[in-house]
This record gives sequence, C-alpha cells and structure tokens, in this order.
Amino acid sequence: MRIGILGAGQLGQMLGFAARELGYECCFVDPSDSPPAVRAGEVIRAAFDDDEALATLAERCDVITYEFENVPVAALASVADKVPVYPPLEALRTAQDRLSEKRLFRNLDIPLPDYRSIDTRADLDNAISELGLPVVIKTRRFGYDGKGQMVVHDALELDDVWRSLDGRAAIAETWIDFDREVSILGARNPRGEIAVWPLSINEHVGGILRTSRAPLEDASISARAETYMHRLLEHLDYVGVLALELFVVDNSLLANEYAPRVHNSGHWTIEGAETSQFTNHLLAITGRSPRSTAARGHVGMANLIGSIPDAIRENSDTGSSLHDYGKIPRPSRKLGHITVVADTAASRDDRLALICKTVTQSTGD
Repeated sequence: MRIGILGAGQLGQMLGFAARELGYECCFVDPSDSPPAVRAGEVIRAAFDDDEALATLAERCDVITYEFENVPVAALASVADKVPVYPPLEALRTAQDRLSEKRLFRNLDIPLPDYRSIDTRADLDNAISELGLPVVIKTRRFGYDGKGQMVVHDALELDDVWRSLDGRAAIAETWIDFDREVSILGARNPRGEIAVWPLSINEHVGGILRTSRAPLEDASISARAETYMHRLLEHLDYVGVLALELFVVDNSLLANEYAPRVHNSGHWTIEGAETSQFTNHLLAITGRSPRSTAARGHVGMANLIGSIPDAIRENSDTGSSLHDYGKIPRPSRKLGHITVVADTAASRDDRLALICKTVTQSTGD
C-alpha cells in the first residue's frame, strides 16, 4: 500500500513514520527546499497544484491525503477520478471558508458564537452595532495559528480594520470570554466505523498552540463534544481524522472551527493513546477499522517554538518524549514537541510546567 500526501511538513513526517509501522510507503508533494517529511519517504519537489506532480502521485499511490487545509481543492479534484482522495473534498472546501464552516455548524445544531458576514464597510459597521464590542474579525480564508484575525475593542479602530482587510471577505464573531479551549479528534473509515479520542485542554499564546493536556475529566462536556463530532463525521461522509476545536463556557460548548486533517492538539496521542491520530488516519483512509483511542494515562504536550533548548534535549531521564521535526529555527516556527505521560493529572501538570518553564527561559517567549 502506498499513500500519497500533499504537504511534507511535520504532520506529513509523522504520518510517514506511522505508515512505516503499518508497512505502508509514502510519497509526498511539497515545494519546500528542506521538508521535514523527507525523513519518512520520497518528496516530489513541486507546487501543490502542479498537474504533472499530481498525476505522478496518482499513478504511484493507492490513496491520496493531505496534511494541511489550504491545499487547492481544484488540484485534488483533478486526480480524484483516478485515485481515492481522503478526507473528502467537500469537507476540505467547507473548512477553507469560515462562513461556510459556521453555516455547517448551525445546520448540524452545533452551538457556536454569534457571527456576521462582512463584504462591505457597511457590513462591518452593522456587525459591530448588532454584536457589540469586543468582536473578533477573521478573514474567511487562509487563516491559521492566529493569522487573519484581529480583536476590535473600540469603534474608532474600524477604519484601520477595514483597511487591513484590503477587500478580503471576512466574518465578525462575538468575543467569547471562555473558561478554556478544548479539542476533540475523531476518525472514520468508508464503512462508517468511528473512533474518538478523549478531549484535550489547549492553551494558546499569540494564536499558536503551546500546550495540550488530556484527558479532560468531565463526562458531560466530553459526551457533548463526542456527539458533535459524530454529527460532523456522519454528515460529511468523512474518511480520516478530523479535529474539532471548541470553547468551554460555564457548562456549555461553543464550536470554534474544525480541521479536516491530523492536528497539532492531537500530538499527545503518539505516546499517550493506545493508537495515535496518525495511525488511525492511515487505517481509515485505507479502509481498515480504527483502533482503540483510549488514553494511556494523564498526558501533556508542549510545542517547541522558535528553538529547542539544550536543556530539553539533554533532559532524557524524566519519561518525556522529544519529537524534533528537523526544521531550521526561526521565530514563531514549530520546531518540535515534547510529551509526558503520568499516572496522575497533578504529576502530569507539574512535569509539563517544568518543561514550559525551561522552554520559556531558553526562548525568551
């Protein structure tokens, strides 16, 4: 079995490593000079919409998937009649447009913050009038890790906000004073078999995920999140892993966004679950049954951003697992992550706090 993957970043790398354990081979398409996934398989150096590269991938592979949601839908559609492409293109198309995504949540009765569509300056003014302040302004397309987002606290900021949009379609979303951010990951195969991982609690800084902790031990919240996950997977006739990000407000959940791919907030599953998100994604897209997603204990994951401190590399006797993606360091770049698994939540949190302190002292974040 050979898997074609658009994108050869760290997610592609981890998919490639999981594929090896399953006896699969991977071939990637990526234009980067030094893609991390080169350690996990052949990389065709070409643009994601390069017709020749995609045709080659389709000829060589039994199924095609992707590691990021900004891959051109039209490019994948051009080979979808030659080889299966998962997750399905409609799920990808919807996730690429925040307005379509929010309409999907509403159609599936998944609660979400109130929002308005913005195409004109009048739309922006009306949104502020109807939603109140503060609001979050988000471009409808091409936003991740906090990009394409701004928080408006004062109506005097609207001229600058409108100029910064530069004609791009956007949405305005009510500011949510949430208690915590969580995410849930699920996997589904073509036969409709579903497996869902425990909820993780996520902390972001500057729009970039810094830590995840799992499992969230709240049966009511977890059951509700799992219900929403099933609705999404079944409605989209989904195949592969999907991540749903949510806000917890008091005892309620509000959907933020979904990602039709393996996800940073699920990296803890490599060591911390009986089956990782990467393995179950590959099993699902190749028509096999997903395996157990049970947590192996209390798990914490910290992203290593901008640099990987020597203290982290040298601290190998604490039961932690370091993943170095082999990327060239630069500010705000995800270079790796480190995972800890403990018998208790308190022990996990103590060890994760120590790791974060080391990272903070070493990077100046």
